[in-house]
Amino acid sequence: MIHIRIESSTDEPIYEQIARQIRTGIFSGDFKPGDALPSIRQLAKDLQISVITTKRAYEELEREGFIDSMVGKGSFISGANPQLIREQRLHQMEMMIEEAVKDAKALNVSLSELMEHIRLVYEESD
Repeated sequence: MIHIRIESSTDEPIYEQIARQIRTGIFSGDFKPGDALPSIRQLAKDLQISVITTKRAYEELEREGFIDSMVGKGSFISGANPQLIREQRLHQMEMMIEEAVKDAKALNVSLSELMEHIRLVYEESD
């Protein structure tokens, strides 16, 4: 059974909270290939949110290769290799870090100051 919890005290959009929790479950091994996700309507009902919001989360996960959706059958955890997906996501993260480093250099931010900013953001996100 897949459990999703929505935090109202965060700036993170609800669809991103849903997608993040499903990704985390896949990486941790809690969700296995072939596991069924709740239907878009059922998840929206359970979380008391818009169907459009759950649809957006599922579409993002499908686009990233985390889930497969079949018309009339539902959405399932993809059989794709989680390590490959993780490597692809790490590559995306590295590109974002490169942008942050360029910005930091343009602002004359030292490496230690940049690392401190990253540490603070990382710790705040827990």
